[in-house]
Amino acid sequence: MRRSICLALVLTACVHAHPRTAPLPVAPPPPSAEDVRVFLDQVDRDLRRLWVARDRAGWVNENFLTEDTDALAAQGEAATAEYMGRTIPASRRFGQTPMPPELWRSLYLLSISQTIPAPADPKKREELAGIESWMQSEYGKGTYCPPDLHGKCLHLDDLERVLRTSHDYDQLVEAWVGWHAIAKPMRPKYERYVQLSDEGARQIGFSDVGALWKSMYDMPPEAFEQEEQRLWDQVKPLYQKLHCYVRRRLSERYGAARVPPKGPIPVPATGNMWGQEWTNLYDLVAPYPREPSLDVSKTIAKKRLSPTEMVKIGEGFYTSLGFPPLPKSFWDRSLFTRPRDREVVCHASAWDVQWNGDVRLKMCIEPTEDDLVTIHHELGHDYYFLSYDTLPILFQQGANGGFQEGIGDTIALSVTPDYLHERGLLPRVAHGEKARLNELMKRALQKVAFLPFGYVIDKWRWDVFSGKIDPAHYNQAYWDLRLKYGGEAPPVPRTEADFDPGAKYHIVASYPYAFYFLATIYQFQFHRALCQTAGFKGPLDECSIYGSKPAGEKLRAMLALGGSRPWQDAMELLAGRRDADATAIVDYFKPLSDWLDAENRGQACGW
Repeated sequence: MRRSICLALVLTACVHAHPRTAPLPVAPPPPSAEDVRVFLDQVDRDLRRLWVARDRAGWVNENFLTEDTDALAAQGEAATAEYMGRTIPASRRFGQTPMPPELWRSLYLLSISQTIPAPADPKKREELAGIESWMQSEYGKGTYCPPDLHGKCLHLDDLERVLRTSHDYDQLVEAWVGWHAIAKPMRPKYERYVQLSDEGARQIGFSDVGALWKSMYDMPPEAFEQEEQRLWDQVKPLYQKLHCYVRRRLSERYGAARVPPKGPIPVPATGNMWGQEWTNLYDLVAPYPREPSLDVSKTIAKKRLSPTEMVKIGEGFYTSLGFPPLPKSFWDRSLFTRPRDREVVCHASAWDVQWNGDVRLKMCIEPTEDDLVTIHHELGHDYYFLSYDTLPILFQQGANGGFQEGIGDTIALSVTPDYLHERGLLPRVAHGEKARLNELMKRALQKVAFLPFGYVIDKWRWDVFSGKIDPAHYNQAYWDLRLKYGGEAPPVPRTEADFDPGAKYHIVASYPYAFYFLATIYQFQFHRALCQTAGFKGPLDECSIYGSKPAGEKLRAMLALGGSRPWQDAMELLAGRRDADATAIVDYFKPLSDWLDAENRGQACGW
């Protein structure tokens, strides 16, 4: 019997072998560093093929929203997900292999490179890709059709214009409710999306998608949560002062029944669809409203600047620092205005479609100061792409997501009155204390007001992915967090039939939002360091690095690292220290903070 089993298993190899003397199988040698290098070289070739195909399909889809382009985009996502589902687990065999640091770095970045991992099962993988593509398409095609317009429907940019320009509370609420209704059909799809993506995350070694996202910062997930909490604690007092003052002014404008003087602020009253920025309230809350306006929107309109001319202004900032002009392909392939003949995703975004310098901007540009600042921000992405586009593809990313989002915002901090004057968009304005406080208020309405929103979006998603928030409480949990951290609330009662998180692009586009919270902290730290390099001696809020070649050289050196080094190394190169530090944002707004203390004296702050 023993011999027949031997024959059956190994044919004639053991016909004459005694069981006790049969040779033992020889274990394969452990993988070497060279094996790792060969593996990663193949990964680089494969990802260049897959990611270019995916991003080309994604670009076409967002610029031509149809069922066919939805399907093409879904196929690109599915092909990438299938490859990553095989390749990330395969990379674990190198876990004990001694190797140079750059190979370890590549393996780490590979392990976190799939933002939404897909299940190994082909049908589930295809289903997940289809859900992702469908949600983004529905968002891009979303409209609200007011009954008094007799069939005319409004896109998001139309509704945002209402929030930006109107101080009629009922109009604000109608626009807000109308837009948020587009997310209701997404709710069951989103629940399934969470199930499928969590299954994919478990298959590549993470407990859930939230754990994967929190692992993107060169520290354990628990340590990253503590890091965000530390930074929030540093900036929370400043936000609470701003909230107290703005709420009082809104209550005076709209009445205590609509904006309670001791309660949360209804989101539409902030002048923003999501309450994430309050810049459109400036004319209601300016400390000194009789001071000359520093808003360049009127100048942009008066000069009839085209979208292309506005982008040229943004490009000029970067070239003044020593960056090269944008390539001709950028101007040929970008989208600057909403087409009249098709549906597009107008949410501003920067792209390197072919991962080799094929940078583009997709944005439905309005002739406003806000959009001019957004252009400076988005071009920061494109110049980051261009700075590292010769690196291996896994290194073609920011030092972390906060760096990628923070670079353009750092440049935008240099869009000061002096800079705007130099570019012919503002008359020369005297730098009196009243004008300075007005400008700080305008910037605080954008930056400080954003902080709790930037903090909450991923806190909600982390808890959704982990199961701490169950599907029956998606909407309630979202508003509970918005209230707890930001003191903001919906303008009308909401139920679990609603899906208000889905009315925010980044939720349906699977884009981690902690990047933006970190970017809001980092940009002031970067700005302070670059102003020092530029030799600026005045107050931080008056510094513009426009035209400073030394600051540009330092910035380019950091950008060129891409993701090849831990973010702490990149931070040290630019800012001279290895940790994130929110004291720069506190210092920047110190004059406004002191003014708010005086204004809020005797008020019941908090909510």
